[in-house]
This record gives sequence, C-alpha cells and structure tokens, in this order.
Amino acid sequence: MNSTQLSQLAVHALEEMKGQDIVCLNVQELTQITDYMVIVTGTSTTHLRSLAEELTRQVKEAGQAILGDEGRDSAEWILVDLGGVVVHIMLARTRALYSLEDLWNFGSKPGEVPVPPAVKDED
Repeated sequence: MNSTQLSQLAVHALEEMKGQDIVCLNVQELTQITDYMVIVTGTSTTHLRSLAEELTRQVKEAGQAILGDEGRDSAEWILVDLGGVVVHIMLARTRALYSLEDLWNFGSKPGEVPVPPAVKDED
C-alpha cells in the first residue's frame, strides 16, 4: 500500500468515527519525514481515543504497521505515525493553538486542502 492509499484509509477510518474538519496535507515537497499529514478534530478526550483506536484497528487490518503512537494518556493531541502518513488527532482548542495546517500548507490557498483522490490498486 503506498502512502496515498494509506492516507485515504486513514481519512476513511476517521470519517467513520465522525472525526471533524479532516484535512490531509501532502508534505512530500516540504519534509522527508512523511508524505502526508492528516489532521482531525475530536469532540472530547474519549472521542480522540476512539478515533485513534479505530484508525489503528483499520490500519492493522489492512496489513500495515503502526510505527508510533503518542499522547493517548493526555488525549488532547494523539499522534499516530504510519510512516508515509502521520495522523494528528486533536481537540479543537489544541488544534487552534498549534495551527498545523498553517505551518505545513505552503502550497495551497487557505481552506483548499483536498483529500487525495482514490487510487486504484496497481498490484
């Protein structure tokens, strides 16, 4: 599974769990750390944990590895590292404070951050 497909899987998992304001940033030209950053808002610390758990479940079910997982204890900002995709699951106040979209979205106009289009399997 390539990083575009993995980002789509992540977005889909977060949508299923009613994640809010999901944004997927293509950062391939900005960093070597990852290809995509997915940012999502949850309504409560319980919701954040549920989003992270469902994301983790679906990624593992797809046969992909979870490289890192941080913040579940404090649960104001949970980071799930999937390698080619890094997912930030945040409370609204935390997301507003750090404004990751503004930090990483140099190539798009504000509010124009599309989710990558579906890619057909090339297996």
